[in-house]
Amino acid sequence: MIPEIKVLIVDDDNITRMMLRHLLTGAGYRIDEASDGVEALQMIAERRYQVVISDWNMPEMTGVELCRRIRHYDQSGYIYTILLTSNNQDEDRIEGMRAGADDFVGKPFNERELLQRVAAGQRVLQLETKEALIFALAKLAESRDFETGNHLERVRRYARLLASEYLAHPDTSEVDEEFAELVFQTSPLHDIGKVGIPDSILLHPGKLTAEQFDIMKTHTTIGADCLAGAIERSPQAKFLQMAYKIALCHHEKYDGSGYPNGLSGEEIPIEARIVAIADVYDALRTKRVYKPAFSHEKTLEIIVQDSGTHFDPHLVALFQNVHRQFEAIADRFEIKVDVDDQQ
Repeated sequence: MIPEIKVLIVDDDNITRMMLRHLLTGAGYRIDEASDGVEALQMIAERRYQVVISDWNMPEMTGVELCRRIRHYDQSGYIYTILLTSNNQDEDRIEGMRAGADDFVGKPFNERELLQRVAAGQRVLQLETKEALIFALAKLAESRDFETGNHLERVRRYARLLASEYLAHPDTSEVDEEFAELVFQTSPLHDIGKVGIPDSILLHPGKLTAEQFDIMKTHTTIGADCLAGAIERSPQAKFLQMAYKIALCHHEKYDGSGYPNGLSGEEIPIEARIVAIADVYDALRTKRVYKPAFSHEKTLEIIVQDSGTHFDPHLVALFQNVHRQFEAIADRFEIKVDVDDQQ
């Protein structure tokens, strides 16, 4: 336990505050208390907190509004916010995330779970690099789908490889020397919007119905909406701009038949066109409940066939230059299937 971690508990219920104080003090945290959001904001303005644990439903100011106000303050450092809530609908959690909440704990809370959530927040606060923080946030979406394995690790390495090849053979002057590294850093956020997709659809064991697929498609706009909020705070951050384009556009297709906006050709940002190939390559190589794993050779054949329809033909040609390196990444990061399961 690092003693510098200071936690502000915000709850209008005296008993809940007492229980939280006892639990967290016993774990070594330094604790302050506020009985409502208004008092909490005043304390935050006067003192430095690393973590705020707030009830969702409070008089005067809800926990969601408190999160929103915290994010609008000019803080000397990031404040990790956890909402205690009995509001367990996906819509409620999305609302909380858009307001700036980092995590949620159900009420009545489980003591061990709460301590682990606070510890997770502490790890996020200790992340010293932009890349590590981006990857940790992306894991929030991937962690709900137990079949994806090292999907994010593979996709970002495929994407950097293809981006580097593009840098060596650009078809425009729209990229610079840091382009490939930015693609590597931000590509893990391509599916961050899946945090807003219900488990009944995200984990559906089979082909989705047309209605279910329409809901699944919204992960692109949900992810873009979340990143747009960050861009408002840091409009000059190039990595956020790139992450936004990737999250929104990685399911667009070169012939205009993709989603969410039916963009075509060079209307689709180049970083999204790159991640589209990386993401599909990994999806084809991976066994899922509704499909077998395809061999590298079969996957290569499918991507080449889709040149000019799904994928940018220039990028497909570059992919063919480095396809064996894609295969090596897949092997290194544990795409392992039985021979009988592979096509």
